[in-house]
Amino acid sequence: MTYEAARDRYDNKIPYRRCGRSGVQLPAVSLGLWQNFGDESPLATQRAILRRAFDLANNYGPPYGSAEINFGRIMREDLRPYRDELIISTKAGYDMWPGPYGEWGSRKYLLASLDQSLRRMGLEYVDIFYSHRFDPDTPLEETMGALDTAVRQGKALYAGISSYSPERTVDAARILRSLGTPLLIHQPSYSMLNRWIEGGLLDVLEEEGVGCIAFSPLAQGLLTTKYLGGIPEGSRASRNGSLSQDQLSEKTLAHVRALNDIAAARGQALAQMAISWVLRDSRVTSALIGASSVEQLEENLAAAGKTTFTPGEMAAIDADAVEAGINIWAASSAG
Repeated sequence: MTYEAARDRYDNKIPYRRCGRSGVQLPAVSLGLWQNFGDESPLATQRAILRRAFDLANNYGPPYGSAEINFGRIMREDLRPYRDELIISTKAGYDMWPGPYGEWGSRKYLLASLDQSLRRMGLEYVDIFYSHRFDPDTPLEETMGALDTAVRQGKALYAGISSYSPERTVDAARILRSLGTPLLIHQPSYSMLNRWIEGGLLDVLEEEGVGCIAFSPLAQGLLTTKYLGGIPEGSRASRNGSLSQDQLSEKTLAHVRALNDIAAARGQALAQMAISWVLRDSRVTSALIGASSVEQLEENLAAAGKTTFTPGEMAAIDADAVEAGINIWAASSAG
């Protein structure tokens, strides 16, 4: 499929939502390159998937940086003429290189990491540059000041944060506003099995006029049918990656099976319903998904068109949409 055909096909399918009180609109479903875009995945498969909104981080791979390198090659060879139609973001905050300047939220690390990301991708700027996690040992003024500098240098158009608590989000928005670089967007984890943002963060984002792009809406793959019959070989849980085997308790799987039944009654796959459920709240600008194939991407994109739930469906979902201990980013949002 050519880029033009994909663009027309997806534009007709995916609604766009305004990002807080900004001038930016994002597709209700965006593509993240956390998984499946490192050197272990065929470049041809990556090229077939990449189409609309791209979310990266400096250490996505494996190995670290390889997702940005691979994206940069596809950008150069396929997508360069369409740069102004794309929203491309990257993040810095987690470990990237050894030593005291290779992670967290110092000005030195964030700006050096952004420069490296731009070189890997062959870009002059990214649309959004995120602080990937809150750093309890660096003054927030320094971290937000680095984001402001990135925007003023023209290396990013907008500033974002990821996995910040409601309290720290208020502080970050205040600091950035005082610098003249408003906070555009927050990227928290959010799913039917990880509902922490309902405890105040969504209210803060609405009050501050900040957008929300929810990552891991499929709970690291748990909200699919993949694990209903056990742990498949080669799956994320089998490798004890971002989803570990000890998180797949029978109690949790019982909830997932019940949610799968609700999805079937709605005429959706479980993964589709999980994305639709995240998008049911108008304060969520976009759901950030991963994909290992074009078919999987197509299936998940369809969720954007079915975000209305009946009161009965919501009550049934609430009974099984319970915390499952899968928020591996909780330490950042507790600061």
